[in-house]
Amino acid sequence: MAERPPFWRNPGVAFVVDALLVLVFAAIGRASHDEGITASGVFATASPFLVGTAVGWLLVRALRGSWPLEVGPGITVWFATVFIGMALRVAVLGSLAWAFVAVAAAVLATLLIGWRALLTLATARSARR
Repeated sequence: MAERPPFWRNPGVAFVVDALLVLVFAAIGRASHDEGITASGVFATASPFLVGTAVGWLLVRALRGSWPLEVGPGITVWFATVFIGMALRVAVLGSLAWAFVAVAAAVLATLLIGWRALLTLATARSARR
């Protein structure tokens, strides 16, 4: 009997994890700038990045024929999240602070690529036992 893949390798679960982490990123950003932590405020801040995340997922699916469950495709999701999120922010706000781009890119890389790397490593270690 074949062993079931880990729960996080389910595309629906993985997409929800990415979306929740983008919401966490937005909430942390709002808190660090003393903006209100309301559901509508966090969603408004996160929405350009959530669009980027969804586009990244669709891009990986279209180009690879698979879902971005591994670190490599996760990099594409991260890049799309940052690039499209920033482009939409510029379109709406009309400006962009480069310090924000750097911090957002680093935090989102840690979140969107980091969870894939950690769970891949943990799964590989438990398979060796």
